[in-house]
Amino acid sequence: MEYTFKPSHVCPSQIRFQIDGNVVTGIRFTGGCSGNLKAISKLLEGKTVEEIERVLRGNTCGNNYTSCADQLAIAVRTAYDAQKN
Repeated sequence: MEYTFKPSHVCPSQIRFQIDGNVVTGIRFTGGCSGNLKAISKLLEGKTVEEIERVLRGNTCGNNYTSCADQLAIAVRTAYDAQKN
């Protein structure tokens, strides 16, 4: 199933991805640092929600309390929990 997430306090305006079970694919960011976010998307292709959270949750950017990576971890957890209910 495809999910769309509106991140907070980061440059991208949207994160889209699919989840099948707990496996995340097709991660796409709208806005932000294109090269870095495309690389993150490629590196995480086929990873589980738990793997993404373990690596990215709590990552910060500059003086900000969050980052694009942290917002992705939040997004996949939120979508995974929603599909279970």
